[in-house]
Amino acid sequence: MQKPIAKYMPDDLDRRIIAHLRGDGRASLAKLADALGVARGTVQSRLDRLMETGTLLGFTVRVRDDYDAHNVLAVMMIEVSGKSTTQVIRKLRGFSEIQALHTTNGNWDLVANIRAASLSDFDRVLREVRMVDGVANSETSLLLSSV
Repeated sequence: MQKPIAKYMPDDLDRRIIAHLRGDGRASLAKLADALGVARGTVQSRLDRLMETGTLLGFTVRVRDDYDAHNVLAVMMIEVSGKSTTQVIRKLRGFSEIQALHTTNGNWDLVANIRAASLSDFDRVLREVRMVDGVANSETSLLLSSV
């Protein structure tokens, strides 16, 4: 029988690397090494370990909120039936319009941040999320403006 793999716990250097990458996900190894005061090889091995352990899931592009004013932004609260949370999360991660997915407490099990290119795309996403096996109920609010 195989022993369960322990969850990797990032140390201070790992957290500093992650913090720098949050600010500049395109930073080179040399730039990260210089900023952190460590060798380039150290940064490379730490990044490899962070990726292998699933601590870092990947790199992405962040766009200004006002980049495309025609996007439809919303927050969807989702109730999951029974013990299907893991399967529902796995399915929802496949929706490109879901920008972030959070577990929460209270009446709702999950909160999804949605960004759709148009109202028709938004309507489609709502229908598709509600059709996911294990989604019992949902409530969605459009985000009108940031204050």
